Formats: sequence, structure tokens, C-alpha cells
Amino acid sequence: MRLYSTKNINSFVSLSEAIMKGLPDDNGLFMPEHLPKLSDDFIYSLEDYSFKDIAFEVCKTLFQGAIPENDLKTIIENSITFPAPIKTLDEQTHILELFHGPSLAFKDFGARFMAQIMSYFNQGDQKELVILVATSGDTGGAVASGFYKTEGIKVVILYPKGKVSMLQEKQLTTLGHNISALEIEGTFDDCQALVKQAFLDNELNQQIRLSSANSINIARLIPQSFYYYEAFKQINDYENPVTFVVPSGNFGNITAGLIAKKMGLPISHFVAATNANDIVPHYLCSGNYNPKPSVATISNAMDVGNPSNFARMQDLYGFTWNNMSKEIYGYSINDEYTKEGIKEVFDKYNYVIDPHGAVGYLAFKHYQKNHPNAKGVILETAHPSKFLDVVEKVIGEKVDIPERLAILEKRKKEATLMNTEFEPFKKWLLNNY
Repeated sequence: MRLYSTKNINSFVSLSEAIMKGLPDDNGLFMPEHLPKLSDDFIYSLEDYSFKDIAFEVCKTLFQGAIPENDLKTIIENSITFPAPIKTLDEQTHILELFHGPSLAFKDFGARFMAQIMSYFNQGDQKELVILVATSGDTGGAVASGFYKTEGIKVVILYPKGKVSMLQEKQLTTLGHNISALEIEGTFDDCQALVKQAFLDNELNQQIRLSSANSINIARLIPQSFYYYEAFKQINDYENPVTFVVPSGNFGNITAGLIAKKMGLPISHFVAATNANDIVPHYLCSGNYNPKPSVATISNAMDVGNPSNFARMQDLYGFTWNNMSKEIYGYSINDEYTKEGIKEVFDKYNYVIDPHGAVGYLAFKHYQKNHPNAKGVILETAHPSKFLDVVEKVIGEKVDIPERLAILEKRKKEATLMNTEFEPFKKWLLNNY
């Protein structure tokens, strides 16, 4: 398997180099040279495969021998350890619950797979690997959990001060050991900019082995494609292919779905559901891409003003707006409407949905106005208990907090406060690693 940069289609690296580097030297994003099609026999008999079997078949087809099959099975066995069940609200509306992992967010799938595959490729290297990750909420907790006490790997998580929920913050600031947290006085985009600049700094890269655990790393996207097949298997309707509704921030999740479609999964359409940070829905409507500073919302994991994975989306569609807009519908939802969505889902279906899922639910209802027969699968990306202040106030009832999250409330936060300038960040890295 070879991968190229979205900024240079003629420069190739191996799977291990793409994963361990995270970003190409030209600041593009790595993409597979080929997205091979899965066999029709596999696609049309998904019900015969377990979730882990599906993950193995997808990886085996995509990696083309880059990892021996027995090693690949071990990686998947140790990472895909929790389910992705479908809950049906009504005949046309389904919820794909992606919060059953250790950090109660969909990013557990990518983080745990990445930890396993990076540990595999890191075997025998004497110099420790330092992973940099920017988070707008859920990525940090998932990565912290996935990489906790992984030998030979240190993790540095950058998060925007005051812009993540209390329990999200505790997930990424209380583990210690090989996990460090930097509290940045800025936005997620500022955190992401610091990470990207670090990869382009020659001095840093000469002294420290750096990699990334954001969805800019291809190892995060590949496992996120698994649950699209798993959802399709559970719906089990090949006559009426589903529309996947994806709450979107950095657009890694929807890119993973696009990869699944390119590899043969018969997905009808995608709905890219955003909050007030509506850069991609605006592009899908107008053809104009105008990134701007992110604004804070109650669906904070989607507070991204310049989504990194948009470059991959463009690459998949040949940088042609018409091709992308035919398959992806974009819609943005403001905070007040999001709250109405949380209440509507609770009152109508007795289902407690988080703010991100509510954005997806409302975007799908809007999509149905012009597609009344659409069958939608809405990705519920985080457990509602991570957003207690919002959800409990809206539905007027207490939300159960899973024990693995509740125990964090009393733990002491450990984080280093830092501004958005690169030099202090660089100095901190050099001093600590």
C-alpha cells in the first residue's frame, strides 16, 4: 500500500511512514493511492460477519499486505472491543450509537485502533514517539484513553481553555503517566495550527519524533469507516440504501464514510450536519470555501472554522464542487434549534440525545423535506452525560452518568496554561522531550 500527499500526487510513502509521520512535509494530508473495491459477495452478506470480521476484511483489502494478516487480526482484536448498535426512532430514522467505548465518544474507535497500529510499527525503535493532538472536546479523551501507558509513546493534548465541558476536560487532564495536557488560551483552530506548525519545524523534528492523533492522521480515518459497514449490516436493506447523517467538525468522520462508499458500500447520500460553524455547508451550497475563526457552541466538538479533512474530501471528488455537492448535502443548526431538537427527540421518542446528535437529527428532518422517502442513520457521536448542563436543563430530567465518566469528577486537573504563540509551545516541547 502506498499513500500520497493531497498537495503532491506523485510523491509516495508506505503505510507505516504515513501513520508514524502523521503529516507530509508539504503540509498536505496522506491519502491511499488506490481505494480498492470490496467484493460484492462481502458487501451483500455483511450480516454473516461480526464487527471485527468486517474491520479485518476492510483493512486486508485496503492495506494490500502492508501488515501480515495475523498481526492485523491482533490489532483489530485489541481495538474493536465495544459495539456500535443501531437504535430505531421510527421507520425512517435510526440512531447509530458510537459512544460505547471507554471515553463515551465515537473517537474511541479511531484512537484505540491508532494506538494499536502505532505500537505495532513502533516496535524496536529506541527513540520515543511524541504524539501531538488538538481537541475541541472528544478527541482528547479518546486519545488519552487509547494511548494510556502505551510503551514508547508520549501524548500531548492541546485543548481550548473554557471551550470543552467539565467532564471532557477531566478525561484528558487527569490520567497523567504518558499523557500531558496543554490548556490553550484560544480556539480549537489555534490548537490545530500549533500542531501543524510543529510538524513543519525542522529543529523540533530533528530532536523529537513527532506524530499526530487527530483525524489528519490516516490511521484515525480508516477505523472510523468500519462502523458504516456495521450500521449498514444492521439496517439490512439493500433495496433502499441509507443516507448517513454525520455531525461534522473537522470532517474526518464523514471522510471515513466517503472512503467506505468508494470501497463499495452502497450508501445513497451523506448529510453533513454542522452547528454555527457552517463553512462546509456554505461551500456545498455555493461552491465557495471561506474558512473563518470558529465560534463556540453547545455542540463544542464541532467548533471548527477551518476543517482539515476538507482537503481529503476535495481529493476524493477530484476537486470538483459539482461532484461533491451531488452526494453530500450540508445543513447548519444554531444552538437554540439544537436545544429544540434534544427536547423533540426526548418527548417524541423517549430517547436522550446529545447536542451533536441533535444537530444531526434536525439536519435529517430538513433533508427529508425534499427527500420524504429517505431512510436516515444519524451518527450519535457522544454520550449525553458529557453535556449534562445542556441536556438536563432541556429535558427537565436527570441523565444517568456511566461509572467510568462519573469517577472523573473528583480527580484533580493537571494542565499547563499556554497562549497561542508557537515559540512558547516549541520551547515547552524541547524542554520536556
